[in-house]
Amino acid sequence: MEFFNSALGKNISFVRPAYFIISGFIGIPNIKFYYVFLFFVYVVSVLGNTAVMAVIYLDHNLRAPKYIVVFNLAFVDLFGSTALVPKLLDIFLFDHRYIPYNDCLTFFFFCYTSLSMQTLNLVGLCYDRLIAIIFPLHYQLKVTHRFMFSLIASFWVFVIFVVLIAVGLLTRLSFCKSVLINSYFCDHGQIFRLACNDISPSLAIGMSLPVLLLWIPLMFILFSYLYIAYALSKVATVQERVKAFKTCTAHLSLVAIYFIPILITFTMASKIHPNGRIINLSLSSVFPPMLNPIIYVLQTQEIKESVKKLFKIRKQHKIMAKKVNIK
Repeated sequence: MEFFNSALGKNISFVRPAYFIISGFIGIPNIKFYYVFLFFVYVVSVLGNTAVMAVIYLDHNLRAPKYIVVFNLAFVDLFGSTALVPKLLDIFLFDHRYIPYNDCLTFFFFCYTSLSMQTLNLVGLCYDRLIAIIFPLHYQLKVTHRFMFSLIASFWVFVIFVVLIAVGLLTRLSFCKSVLINSYFCDHGQIFRLACNDISPSLAIGMSLPVLLLWIPLMFILFSYLYIAYALSKVATVQERVKAFKTCTAHLSLVAIYFIPILITFTMASKIHPNGRIINLSLSSVFPPMLNPIIYVLQTQEIKESVKKLFKIRKQHKIMAKKVNIK
């Protein structure tokens, strides 16, 4: 009962600081060059994901249900990068490390929402590959536009609901000692550990978030590909196995890029220096949004053909415009 009373905070006044201080890196000279590097990564990410969304929107041949998830992945990458990188530059490059209390919780909400949606988008793409390979004859019935829209919408609702709970529980905490957050953004675990009242509700949601939004999706993806590998082992010819596996390479690349740095950080958390942890987590937050559009353009035949076609049409329009001007 005390757990719920602490969470609800009935008849309890809370001590909320005017601001938090983001520590960032400690004792690294010329670290501002790192933030300049993050800025260039951000620019590439914005251009790449905007291009992918534009190609999917403009090319009516890219209307298969899986491109709903690809479009949403590009949108989430753009949304997440824009929520994180400009604020990082403002905090560290321009030395605005004091962040108001409400702004910090808002910063946390948008960062966690985008990172969580990246994971669930990979689940959606995995489901598409699973049905396409295991049940190819039923693919058109099982993977429809309506189903994919419903799946993506349910992911958004679930993530927003869970992260809002985490934010709500943070508002029930009192901060009467330090306001220094040892991270590069308003990290949930770093915030609630600064509180001087009962943190058990926030600790519970802090332990649940990685399970719900990281480990369960990862387990689903791993078991799906084990099942796909088993199914492909039953296929008669090597050529058919290779052909089927090639349709999964883009997705597997995205999974590796997103999960491997996070898994390294989680498994070696006690051995990694705080600066190393910040570098690892910050790069794992900004690199996947930059690489995702590049991987999909290079490894997805339909998008490659679409990009070529759009460039060809644009080139033809320029030639026709020149002819008209000459006349």
